Amino acid sequence: MTKSLKWRILVILATMLVSFAYLMPTLFKDQLPEWWTKYFTSETLHVGLDLQGGAHFRLGVEAGEAIKNSADRVVEELENALKEKKIRFLEIARADIETSEVVVELLSGNDDKEFQTMLSEEYMFADLRLFNEKTVRDSGKIKYFLDFTPEKKKSIRKNAINQAIETIRNRIDKFGVSEPLVQKYGEEEILIQLPGLKDIKRAKDLIGKTAQLQFKLLDEVNSLNDALKNGPPRGSEILTKKMVDSRTGVTTSEKMLVKSRALLTGEYLKDANVRLDSQTGAPGVLMDLDSKGAKIFAKLTGENVGKRLAIVLDNNVYSAPVIREQIPNGSASISGNFTLEEAKDLVIVLKAGSLPAPITFLEERSVGASLGDDLIRQGKNSLVIGGFLVIVFMIIYYKFSGIIANMALILNIFLIFGGLAAFGATLTLPGLAGIVLTIGMAVDANVLVFERIREEKLLGKTPRASVDAGFKKALSCILDANITTLVSGVILFQFGTGPVKGFAVTLCLGIIASVFTSVFVSRVIFDYLLDRKIFKEISI
Repeated sequence: MTKSLKWRILVILATMLVSFAYLMPTLFKDQLPEWWTKYFTSETLHVGLDLQGGAHFRLGVEAGEAIKNSADRVVEELENALKEKKIRFLEIARADIETSEVVVELLSGNDDKEFQTMLSEEYMFADLRLFNEKTVRDSGKIKYFLDFTPEKKKSIRKNAINQAIETIRNRIDKFGVSEPLVQKYGEEEILIQLPGLKDIKRAKDLIGKTAQLQFKLLDEVNSLNDALKNGPPRGSEILTKKMVDSRTGVTTSEKMLVKSRALLTGEYLKDANVRLDSQTGAPGVLMDLDSKGAKIFAKLTGENVGKRLAIVLDNNVYSAPVIREQIPNGSASISGNFTLEEAKDLVIVLKAGSLPAPITFLEERSVGASLGDDLIRQGKNSLVIGGFLVIVFMIIYYKFSGIIANMALILNIFLIFGGLAAFGATLTLPGLAGIVLTIGMAVDANVLVFERIREEKLLGKTPRASVDAGFKKALSCILDANITTLVSGVILFQFGTGPVKGFAVTLCLGIIASVFTSVFVSRVIFDYLLDRKIFKEISI
């Protein structure tokens, strides 16, 4: 046996061992020893939603709300900066609840130059521009209208989508779903697939919570009745506090007039835990703020003793206690007639972080496990029947050479599944179709080689010369055909979604495996048989 042949055999054996190692967790899921999972992979082959059932959601992200939230933070930063510069102002607020435009009214037009200098020098205001011309009133007051630049708005939208994806992924991980798919879909949409999930409603509630935690003061100056009749005054809004009677289960609601501006948000949240009331035993949520949040909370409670502070989550007032004294330790609690499961879910979404903008469910589908079992059975049947027919045809038409091609074909299928496991790809129903297609393409390369070998034999060449010439002359044709198909598969994977991607993954892996097995492995088998003089003539 030549040195070259030995090395080629070792390459084939090493490839088989690596594929087998990645398939071990799938083949022997609960039988692997601890040392295997410690030193090797423990990931099983991922099976798609269409094969094992579960939930499918398509969400729309209202990224425009993220821009408005950013404008609220700008209002706070402007107020702090003006106080630091000792520039007197009458009002700093969003001009309208539906826009991100900010209005700043200074008490004196003499501060015009200093204000504009502050905007140009402070890095935090670098993305603001004067949206409208400044207006000076008769009394000497001066008013500015500011807004984000188009580039900044585009950046906020993009970051909102990415943050929403990350937040939802964190929530799902804490929920305990294995092998979830969370990815961007289109411009401002998110695709979620949760294989094997049974509690669809709870998952939907968990995903859909914006979890925007805000602390706001109640408007105790203006009348709630007037606000209900004529609309809330500028700088205030009407929110609802829902209450559930623990004995009767009856839900009641109370309207509350609340200041629009959030004095503290959930971005400063460090930890959240379920706690039980020492007197009633009712579940609630205890929150701890980080060091910066604790300082803000201490200042907020210290300056507003005697006033009511609303704890608002997703525009619903959970509680509105009276501030009795300054709270320096940064701890706050939410109580709202929770069940224990609701309190646990609220802790999950608070720990995972709030969504940067509200989301809407655009599409919702569920696949039953029984349907998934039927699809798996049908997919296996198509794979077995297709493979069996190809194997029988190759043996009948090419005799012993057909057996060599079938050995390469079986190895090809083995390598495809090993590749899927190694790259963490998901096997879907269209993916099974791609494997069936690959079976036909794999023997197609062998057919080209065998026909070339036949032609060389008819010219009177020796078996070794016929094999050498057959593989060399067919190689360029095989590579041309498979490279063009591989390029098509890569394009399908890059620009396709859902089922198209599943098909493209197995198609690309199948093409690479089929070229390896039909050109490299088949050639090694022929060379080994001829080198060992197992047969003197080629049965083809």
